[in-house]
Amino acid sequence: MSHINSQRADALATLIDDATRAGLLPSGAARPVQDVRPWPLVLMTALGAWLAAIPLVLALGAGLESVVRHGPGAYVVAAIVLVVAVLLIRTRGVALFVEQLAVPCLLVGGSLLGYALFRDYATQTASLLMCLACLLTAAALPRDWLRVLLGLVACGLLGLGIIDSTRDWIFENDPTQLYSAWMLALALWLGAHWLQKQAFNDGRGASIAAFLESLSTGWVLAILLGLVFWSGMTFMLGGALGGGIVGDVAREATRHQAVAWYAQVLNGVSLVLATAAAAWTGWRWPALRQLPAIGVALVLIVLAWFMPALGPVLLILAYCLTSGRSRVAVAAALAAAWILGSFYYQLAWPLASKAALLAMAGALLCALSWLATRGAVLHLVESKPAGVVLERRAARLGVLGGLLLVLLVANGGIWQKEQLIAKGQAIFVALEPVDPRSLMQGDYMRLNFVNLGVLSTLASVDRAPGRPLVVAMRDARGVAELLRPYTQEALAPGEFLLELTPKDGNWVLVSDAWFFKEGEAARWEKARYGEFRVLPDGRALLVGMRGPELEKL
Repeated sequence: MSHINSQRADALATLIDDATRAGLLPSGAARPVQDVRPWPLVLMTALGAWLAAIPLVLALGAGLESVVRHGPGAYVVAAIVLVVAVLLIRTRGVALFVEQLAVPCLLVGGSLLGYALFRDYATQTASLLMCLACLLTAAALPRDWLRVLLGLVACGLLGLGIIDSTRDWIFENDPTQLYSAWMLALALWLGAHWLQKQAFNDGRGASIAAFLESLSTGWVLAILLGLVFWSGMTFMLGGALGGGIVGDVAREATRHQAVAWYAQVLNGVSLVLATAAAAWTGWRWPALRQLPAIGVALVLIVLAWFMPALGPVLLILAYCLTSGRSRVAVAAALAAAWILGSFYYQLAWPLASKAALLAMAGALLCALSWLATRGAVLHLVESKPAGVVLERRAARLGVLGGLLLVLLVANGGIWQKEQLIAKGQAIFVALEPVDPRSLMQGDYMRLNFVNLGVLSTLASVDRAPGRPLVVAMRDARGVAELLRPYTQEALAPGEFLLELTPKDGNWVLVSDAWFFKEGEAARWEKARYGEFRVLPDGRALLVGMRGPELEKL
């Protein structure tokens, strides 16, 4: 092992000497000092430093509370803490505990500066000033991981500084503003990479290039998170999270952001960016200039028209893939998958239309994958050994199988619901008043059906295997009354079954909420009945709401 390490050290020294003679490195360049401290020691020391920082921060806050609350004292204390933290991180040879203590001090100084800026300035101005402070601090720090975090925070602050500060920045802003903010951040990210390559692509600018690389990594991660947040909840995640604070926060944070689907200009921007991503990938990777790859690109471009957040994510994915930034590319791929899943919650589209679009996209991808596996359509730049060809063919078939499975599950669920709507018996169930403060919340309405509470409690106590059924009876108008839990007894004439659905630890009738487009609350607040389609086995689907006289709303 020592022999191998010595060989690596000699090779690195030779490489540094050659680069110095070629002018790629400055004279006197030496091999960087490696941190040989065991990571468990670093981790335990960092934990101790964070625990020790808590009482220090509390003592600092208690002693300087009168100084930082009003006037310029907060700026002075924040500047002192930040400068000390930066100097400690930059200093070599400092004790490990002191070095780790500088990180929470950096956080305290930044938080205090943010408090002072948001106290004295408007939200937009304070956000932009904090963004600038994050960039300056990142430039002064030698640690790449801190630069990544500061880049992420700086990009988020830039977005906050662009949107309207007179309204709730999460729930009440025009989604077009949020989208524009992320597009500006994306343009700055691309510009930084162009500058990095054009001006600092040699040894003399290596330090600046390294700074831009770390900062831009955090910056683009913030863009991806912002576009994911903007696109809304993804497929089935709301049901997977269930109740509790995690599910509530996720639904509240994403349910207001999908209302900009109508904006054709955003769709056009997404289309242009997706086209640019395809062109860039084809230019950098000539081997992809063949029919299957071009077809996949066209499918993604069409999908980007319907999903405005998809185009910029595809551009990020293409750039990172072709430039070897694999970790960011993985994050972009996950973001793209999230955005594709959010199409499920696009309320402006009926289920049949969404199913048709996804089915056509899946069929095209299947055909293109079949063409790619034939081997006689178009060849790559150079021939590959037979084993490699077989291995790649197996990988393609695996990807195709996974894609087919996803499309089968998604479209199968949609098809079942369409069949239930077409063949199910129409019934109406009366709504019971709920808390007026939470009846209408943004773009959904809480539902509570008459007699369902007692039946849900009985079903929860019984805890029989499978989903419980309740017996109901409909009158001449089609209004159903929920009578009792079903216990395998024979049904009386006119009685039928309804299946209950688990939700947040209770049993509900299909759903406890009715979702609608933003701005249509006045239309749906007159609802007094829920309209269902029911099959003989009890499966039901909520298809609409009716007014006091069963009129359509």
